Amino acid sequence: MMRRVGVLGGMGPEATILIMQKILTRVRAADDADHIPLIVDQNPQVPSRIRHLIEGTGEDPGPVLADMARRLVAAGAEALAMPCNTAHYYAPTIRAAVTVPFLDMVEVSVAHAAALVGQNTSIGILASPAVRKVGLFDIQLSKLGLTGLYASDEPAMLAAIRQIKAKGPQPEARQILRAASDDLLARGAVVQMIACTEFSLIADAVAEGATTFDTLDQLVQAILSFAA
Repeated sequence: MMRRVGVLGGMGPEATILIMQKILTRVRAADDADHIPLIVDQNPQVPSRIRHLIEGTGEDPGPVLADMARRLVAAGAEALAMPCNTAHYYAPTIRAAVTVPFLDMVEVSVAHAAALVGQNTSIGILASPAVRKVGLFDIQLSKLGLTGLYASDEPAMLAAIRQIKAKGPQPEARQILRAASDDLLARGAVVQMIACTEFSLIADAVAEGATTFDTLDQLVQAILSFAA
């Protein structure tokens, strides 16, 4: 019997659908019952992480995420996962609200980056500027002797994220992500992580010659490993 995983979703909605599709694709199934049971809270009303962390004007998403976590556990979730990198800033609040495991996308992604990086110590992070501002990956990276490098043009990255949220994947967003990936590669970050689930929708728009992976895929693997 596979264990149920609760998904704190809606940040954004397409990313939540994408992780469900990725999980579905990864399972070798002969029938419906072979698939992983998910309980999904697709809640696009979670307060804006950008407004709270970057602009300093928005409502704290933490209490809303904690309520979502409690509802998912009450519905039968045996672990929780959240397909939004920036929202992992609020992981301590989520963990404090429930007793089931929280499958941490940041932790599993940093571990994967460390396995790929070899002798180099720089990891490129293609993410919202909020991720750099709060040091979301930096503490975990520093424990392993690694350093995160971020896109030079942060306003462009934020514009691309907002465009994807409003209109879905667009050529302009792909160009911005490619330029950021090229910049990181030129600065020595061969290993790069897609660390925004909006960018997961355009994850192939990266520099030739870079070794890239999507943090969302690492969360998918964590879900598969827990549920089995």
